[in-house]
Amino acid sequence: MSNEHDKIVGDDGEFHVEDEAVDLSGTIPEAWVALGFFWLLGLTVFYQFFTRYVMNDSAAWTEEIARYLLIATVFTGATIGVSKNNHIQVDFFFRFLPRAAGHALALVVDVLRIAFFGAAVVYTGLMMQRMGNLKMTIVDLPMNIVYGICLLGFAAMCVRSAMVMRIHLKRGYTVLQQPESTMDDRGPVAP
Repeated sequence: MSNEHDKIVGDDGEFHVEDEAVDLSGTIPEAWVALGFFWLLGLTVFYQFFTRYVMNDSAAWTEEIARYLLIATVFTGATIGVSKNNHIQVDFFFRFLPRAAGHALALVVDVLRIAFFGAAVVYTGLMMQRMGNLKMTIVDLPMNIVYGICLLGFAAMCVRSAMVMRIHLKRGYTVLQQPESTMDDRGPVAP
């Protein structure tokens, strides 16, 4: 039996579809930052297209800034992936390991992920110190702005990795052990 609300085509032969309400309350701050960088990137590329093909006088700075905005979008977007714990991972061996060994190995993976992002923060900071006041190629701004965004991205990924590990410890299993599971029903790790 179908419910009257389940019908897509009504008795009058017309489509009757209603969108669900959009709930953005669970959106993490990194997602809003990534969206901002993405829009700036889109506007920059549009301006580049407009000046090159419509005005026949290409703005030289747009290609460089678009490249740096893409880097910023990727690093903030990677933080979202860490928060949702949905980066590429191989769970094949976890199917054959005993539960205790699989759990121990999964926790080692969590610790190594935190250590990797922590090391990336340190090394990015060291690189920024060595670069000093090096400027961008066309735009007269310091390159450390770009690397500072990378550093903040790595730092956010490190913090989010620690939060994911805390959830794994509370639950008693990880996504590696139970691939069908997610972080939770509400979405990514809350701040």
